[in-house]
Amino acid sequence: MATVEVSFSALPVHVRTARLIVTAVARRSGVAETLLDEVRLAVGEACSRAVEAHRRHCPDEPVRLELSGNGRRFEVVVDDSVPGDDAAGTATLGAAPTASPAERDERDFSESAADLGLAEDVAELGLAVIAGLADDVEIATTPKGVQIRMSWPIGT
Repeated sequence: MATVEVSFSALPVHVRTARLIVTAVARRSGVAETLLDEVRLAVGEACSRAVEAHRRHCPDEPVRLELSGNGRRFEVVVDDSVPGDDAAGTATLGAAPTASPAERDERDFSESAADLGLAEDVAELGLAVIAGLADDVEIATTPKGVQIRMSWPIGT
């Protein structure tokens, strides 16, 4: 299978479209019908996380998806464009916040410290959901943003 690349603006309404596209490509790639709900839910969670990060930090940058199958695995990569330290707090499960509440207030974030704490907890929960749904997951923080790589077996 050739690689399919999709990019979409950081709006929650586009997450549904991304889920539909990924499910259709997974089905066509030979992913078992019993796994399609897991693919759809994991990709929806990863895209929702990326959309939320973009809306706070870089709303004009698109979220990117890459879908590929090598005959044995169907792989989905979700890339966001939240650079460096802005993304670090949500890149790994259990990560500590990158700034203290006082430092966040100094940066003129519109959210209160309590809201940010809740957002971090939700992001960590989302990553835990992804890890539970995908057969294989890799989460990496790059200078360009956070990359979530998920894969499922083809033909089982």
